[in-house]
Amino acid sequence: MFQDQTVVITGAGRGIGASAALQFADYGASVVVNDLEIGPADETVRTILSRGGQAIAVAGDVTDPAFPEQLLETAAAEFGGLNVLVNNAGYTWDGMAHRIGDEQWQAILDVHLTAPFRMIRAAAPHLRDAAAAELESGGPTVNRCIVNVSSTSGLHGNIGQANYAAGKMGIVGLTKTIAKEWGRLGIRCNAVAFGFIDTRLTRPQEIQEESIEIGGREVALGIPAKVRSMLDKDIHARIPLGRPATIEEAAAGIILLSSPLAAYITGHVLEVTGGMGI
Repeated sequence: MFQDQTVVITGAGRGIGASAALQFADYGASVVVNDLEIGPADETVRTILSRGGQAIAVAGDVTDPAFPEQLLETAAAEFGGLNVLVNNAGYTWDGMAHRIGDEQWQAILDVHLTAPFRMIRAAAPHLRDAAAAELESGGPTVNRCIVNVSSTSGLHGNIGQANYAAGKMGIVGLTKTIAKEWGRLGIRCNAVAFGFIDTRLTRPQEIQEESIEIGGREVALGIPAKVRSMLDKDIHARIPLGRPATIEEAAAGIILLSSPLAAYITGHVLEVTGGMGI
């Protein structure tokens, strides 16, 4: 399905991103695995190689203004082009709106909205220019698309996530704009809005004790155990399928929108929620 295609995924050292990288590789893609740290990225690549796939690891901070061009130029140099860009990297830094400071607000917008914008802008020579050359020559066009990761918090808002909700709604507007601007070149742009997925961002903070360093500050990942217990208690009332999604199920939404099965789908927000919010 993705033979002879190059896929770049940000935040692919763990969780949904890593699962998407494995699935793309299993379907024949050459995958560029980005993560903030080289260790998790290398681990994803090792798994892909052990399954007979092709991949390289590129560590770097997607919020660094210079990094998007570096990442995409590396992908093109290694595998000869770019077909699919998945803007997946991100984390949460929650707080009630009246207590969120400027640093906390801006950090989340930077990773969930500004970084994907810069990544798309840096991808223009590899996607737009290549597509335009194909159209001018009258030759066949190949699959080229962007998938941005959003969230139900962006679509509906969420208590304690004013910053995250703003970033994830913003990415929806960016997605639809790119779909309109680049569609004439045959380049698709869609978003996946995830609901309750079993990842580091939704597991109890006190049990997993995971964190990320932002500007010299340790930010705990996950949600308080008391809140998670409340979410689990009424899960059947909130989610018709009655459970959180696995990372494999979440990643499948990215694969679907990137595949030939979605050749006439653009500007769409696919909700992968188990029915939550219907």
